[in-house]
Amino acid sequence: MTRSRCTRLLTLLTASFLLLLGVQAAPASAEVFCNPGHSVDGAIWTEYTQAPGVRESLGCPTTDELALPDGVGQRQVFENGSIYWSPNTGAHAVWGLIGQKWGESGWEAGNIGYPLTDELKNPDGKGVRQQFQQATIYFSPNTGAHPVRGLIGWFWGQNGYEGGNFGYPTTDEFNNNHIGGNLDDNTGVEQGFEHFRYLLYSPGQSDAFETCQTQCVGYRGNTYSKWVETTDVYINLADRSKRSVHVTPTPDAFQSPSHTTASSDVPDDWKQVWSNTPLFPNATQTEINSTYEQLYCHAEFSYRKPSGDHFGGPTWDLEVWRDDIGMNLPKMLASKCNW
Repeated sequence: MTRSRCTRLLTLLTASFLLLLGVQAAPASAEVFCNPGHSVDGAIWTEYTQAPGVRESLGCPTTDELALPDGVGQRQVFENGSIYWSPNTGAHAVWGLIGQKWGESGWEAGNIGYPLTDELKNPDGKGVRQQFQQATIYFSPNTGAHPVRGLIGWFWGQNGYEGGNFGYPTTDEFNNNHIGGNLDDNTGVEQGFEHFRYLLYSPGQSDAFETCQTQCVGYRGNTYSKWVETTDVYINLADRSKRSVHVTPTPDAFQSPSHTTASSDVPDDWKQVWSNTPLFPNATQTEINSTYEQLYCHAEFSYRKPSGDHFGGPTWDLEVWRDDIGMNLPKMLASKCNW
């Protein structure tokens, strides 16, 4: 064998040997952790070993990889949580009170679905969140863990999420039969947030307030002031200019000769209406004037009927789009506060 042929053969053998070493030295995608140990493999291994803080938070594996009942996904259980994987969502760790809330909803088979992200810190440095297929679960030490979804979640986001007017969610979403109207069949959903405030959604129905005869969203503030119990604001989703305010007055707000009432101090009544409720969005001065005048009309003409209730009913309904007629009492009386 010539020297040149020998050199070429040695070079080829050396390259092959180095390639083999390179393959063997690549990071393993399966490892046994802890003692007694369980193997962690594939995408779950990547999540467990590469995602920041996951291994420290989960602790040791307590099972091998397990198939899920849907026949699609996999999970592996660890001391302090689990890692879930599906082809469409990847592998993500779930633990703590967010994991507990997710479990209450039925895990991946419930109405929240698989996790789409790991746990994320919120900008306020206090809370965390985790996004799932059908909702995002938010947690803070003062409010616990609650999912936010759908148009309530969208409207909450439009108002700054947890950093906006409503803060963190304090309840899950629940049904209510007085959303968008006063009748018992005005069904919709609401969700509690901080500061005794609620976000509201109605699919719309013909016997609801005009604003909610088609799909609407809104919010409520529990005021519990001298003359105002609660203030609701609704926004029609098809026509955002169609907004309305619904004030539930206290018994003291109705006229009585025995004490001061809302009709005797409408400016203070107006302040109480908005004491725990943000003013309706994008308010113009004309809209504010009209709404104020309607409040004055309801307070001024809230006399008790012989039947025992009051003119104008149990709530004072203020339609933001009504004309600004000024403090014109004859027009107000003729219109029954609905001009």
